[in-house]
Amino acid sequence: MQVRIKDRMANVTSTSDFVLLTFSEVRELQILHFFVFLALYLANVTGNLLIITVVALDHHLHTPMYFFLMNLALLDLGSISVTIPKSITNSLRNTRLISYSGCVIQVFFFFFFEASDFALLTIMAHDRYIAICNPLQYERIMNKGACIQMAISAWICGVLYAVLHTGSTFAMTFCSNMVDQFFCEIPKLLKLSCSDLYLVELGLLLFSSVTVFGCFISIISTYVLIFATVLRIPSEQGQKKALSTCLPHLAVIFLLLCTGFFAYARPPSNDSSDLDLVFAVIYTVLPPMLNPLIYRMRNKEIKTALWKLLHVRCFSNTIPRIVL
Repeated sequence: MQVRIKDRMANVTSTSDFVLLTFSEVRELQILHFFVFLALYLANVTGNLLIITVVALDHHLHTPMYFFLMNLALLDLGSISVTIPKSITNSLRNTRLISYSGCVIQVFFFFFFEASDFALLTIMAHDRYIAICNPLQYERIMNKGACIQMAISAWICGVLYAVLHTGSTFAMTFCSNMVDQFFCEIPKLLKLSCSDLYLVELGLLLFSSVTVFGCFISIISTYVLIFATVLRIPSEQGQKKALSTCLPHLAVIFLLLCTGFFAYARPPSNDSSDLDLVFAVIYTVLPPMLNPLIYRMRNKEIKTALWKLLHVRCFSNTIPRIVL
């Protein structure tokens, strides 16, 4: 009898809506959450669209480094668009529901953008290594075709990881539909599993963690070689120029890893729901929002191109039109 009830419950919860964690039950605080998240989302969209627009329109920035930076901005834009708009909509409508298909889509695209993001950051470290440690061969190695292939490989890597994790996660049956997070997050979904299939997804998550750690070690090793080369540059101006292209990339990597580490590597506590909510906001919102600021503040070429773009737009608007 208990088995039948459990099976029936699993069938119901596997096809019904999921209930997400809310930031507050108070209507006024929900409206505040709506405006705060809307402001953060618009700031993220504006920053990343500025990067994409500047790189696309300024022919001086049509180089491998800025090509990868434009791809990174696209991934950051997609990453935050997976989670925040749904949370904003739920706060405005005073609901906590997300459909089963919506949850599947959220898991797929969140993992796709995150995996592609880290793969691209690894490629960008390789690009900086070739540019600084082997500059005479840079144009031959990092040609247009090679850059496009590298970017496509990062996106394909994200698709494969997303398919594996999404497929293994939703192959499970769920005993509950109460997701202890403000979006459909795989570790929280695993806690709802009624079957042993969650062990498959745990294995994939472990494999992903090992892969990310391996990429991180590769990036650190690459930058050790880069800094060793930079220290041998005779002029101080040359050293600063080389570092100006490396430090923003390193800052973005450490921001992504540190926020993810604090979200997943901390010990469990009694207030896990509140802390999970806070840390989830940090690692889903902070990196995509700060990445454009990091690159704009540390990169003179981006700032110059942005100023030229704004100056041309403002100047063109002040020119009187002659009506014939």
